[in-house]
Amino acid sequence: MDVAMLFLIFFILLMLSVPIGYAIGIATLITLICFSSIPITMIAQNAVAGVDSFPLLAIPFFMLAGNLMSSGGIAKRLVDFFESIIGHITGGLGMVTVVVCMFFAAISGSAVATVSAVGAFMIPEMVKHGYSKSFSAALTAAAGTIGVIIPPSVPFVIYGVVSGSSITELFTAGFLPGILMGVALIIICYIVSKKNGYKGTDRKPSLKEIFMSFKKAFWAILSPVIILGGIYSGKFTPTEAAVISVVYSFIVGVFIYKELTFKGAYVAFKDAIVVNGATTFMVGLSTAFAALLTMEQIPAKIASFILSISNNGFIVLLLINIFLLVVGMFIDNIPATIILTPILLPIAVSFGMSPITFGIMLTMNLAIGFCTPPYGIDLFVASAISKVGMDQISKQILKLIVGLVIVLLLVTYVKPITTVFLN
Repeated sequence: MDVAMLFLIFFILLMLSVPIGYAIGIATLITLICFSSIPITMIAQNAVAGVDSFPLLAIPFFMLAGNLMSSGGIAKRLVDFFESIIGHITGGLGMVTVVVCMFFAAISGSAVATVSAVGAFMIPEMVKHGYSKSFSAALTAAAGTIGVIIPPSVPFVIYGVVSGSSITELFTAGFLPGILMGVALIIICYIVSKKNGYKGTDRKPSLKEIFMSFKKAFWAILSPVIILGGIYSGKFTPTEAAVISVVYSFIVGVFIYKELTFKGAYVAFKDAIVVNGATTFMVGLSTAFAALLTMEQIPAKIASFILSISNNGFIVLLLINIFLLVVGMFIDNIPATIILTPILLPIAVSFGMSPITFGIMLTMNLAIGFCTPPYGIDLFVASAISKVGMDQISKQILKLIVGLVIVLLLVTYVKPITTVFLN
């Protein structure tokens, strides 16, 4: 009864548009008062313990770095460089959007930052060359999901803290799945462009023009090399890498590209602070929510229920994927990761899946939720940029989601995709 009430209150509050952090906290508080002898101080204790983590410091710094790079001209130069290489072929501008999102993902670690930074340039450019507004927005929203798969990744940091897994190994394992997601979107983009006659830029650039665009984008391209190279070589931790990323972005934006103004820096810091405040609030209360589930032995009961349906690993993992895809449609990835990891990880491990692979699978499911109606945050950002209604974007996004789900199934059932770079 207590668990049923916990989830019932939580979902009722969500349907009433109560912010998810408050919904989690209120549901936990009411359940403790009405159905449990556990003191309500448990909420404060677990909320504080949940955010008292050095690795979590990486989150605000990666957010800030992404904001500074967007304001400092780094995103624009990446667009110009990749457009000079593949922008002239059929569907080229759409492919540029995907590739730049993949590259920007290796800088910002955020899906929203990726969509807003790349979409601001590429959606108007695609529309100018004959692409429909709805497809341009949908493609950008779908490509933005790669932002949390290709490292660095904020959700990987959260999962690493919750599960005790190595964040560096999660970053390493996310490379190939992220690339495959990009390839899937590029293939679909080409097919759609061929069918609808979406052309690239007006002419093929010369080698000199490609070299000049590379020269201008050099410092932007160097950013992920420094950040990820330092992590994988053991020179610094992911948290230290996030701080270095902020310093690097600031220096490049102010002194090299000279596009990061005082106003731009102020907005970047302000946005990072606001988003981090909301994120920290959700992390703390989600930890208390998850602690209550553990105390009531809910993970074990849910695991027993799932295993009672089938003891076939293939079917169980498929059911987990379907469940996570549905969750991702309605709940933000951060609280979902904190709440569901203790429940689902033991089940996946019992069927031979490593915690690292499960972390990639979990994050991919929830990332697809970013571009899935009705509450995909990437859809809202793309809609705001393109001035296209959610209903029109939703029609175009379905074919792109199919491609992402195919990659998700490959990650689930083909182990080397997540382990090839770990050996």
